[in-house]
Amino acid sequence: MNYYIDMTQKQDIFTVLSGKVKFNRTKYNLTSDAVWLAAAAKPVKNILDVGIGTGGVCFCILEHNPGANITGLDISQEMLDSCDANAKLNGKQLELINADINNWKTDRTFDMVITNPPYFTGSPAKHNAHHNADLIKWTEKCLSRIRPMGYFCTILDAGVISKVIFTLEKKCGDITIIPLFGSKNTAERVIITAKLGSHGKTVLFAGIPMNCDDILRDGLTIDTVLDRL
Repeated sequence: MNYYIDMTQKQDIFTVLSGKVKFNRTKYNLTSDAVWLAAAAKPVKNILDVGIGTGGVCFCILEHNPGANITGLDISQEMLDSCDANAKLNGKQLELINADINNWKTDRTFDMVITNPPYFTGSPAKHNAHHNADLIKWTEKCLSRIRPMGYFCTILDAGVISKVIFTLEKKCGDITIIPLFGSKNTAERVIITAKLGSHGKTVLFAGIPMNCDDILRDGLTIDTVLDRL
């Protein structure tokens, strides 16, 4: 997925959240997007991570919410194998499913669906993950796996959020939009949450710096950080 980058350090294992969460170093390793998305997750019991990859988001979620049950969906068995290895490294248990959200045959629903969708374009990724995804269809399929009044949570490049917000407005309320800023004066990423079946209003928050130590180092949730602002 789009939150992986090629890491060149020699260490076999690297950590995030001040060493609390560990990962085996591979060709594809998480960036701060995964930590940010985990920080936005609601404290619910049953979570579906669509496009779980090597587990960057879910293991950070389990640091915030140790009692959560997480199911991870991915079309890349290579990624799922890496995720399973990371689960063992962290002493965690996950349910991992090799399937495509676009045609996954199931009636299961979850308290929250969380996803870092493949919004990038170009040639297919070498690890066989999704690319050039239809974000409207992707979001619709995610919503179909959420129980009534459950949550949807995602992080996106700022340039593609309109398609997702358009889709969410048809079935969700209590939509929150949180811009994340880097060195530019425009948002680089945007975190969006929504509640299925709600009629609550949409709220646009002030931006948060992408290098916020409260999130990236200290492991606070976004709700905690926003309460402090």
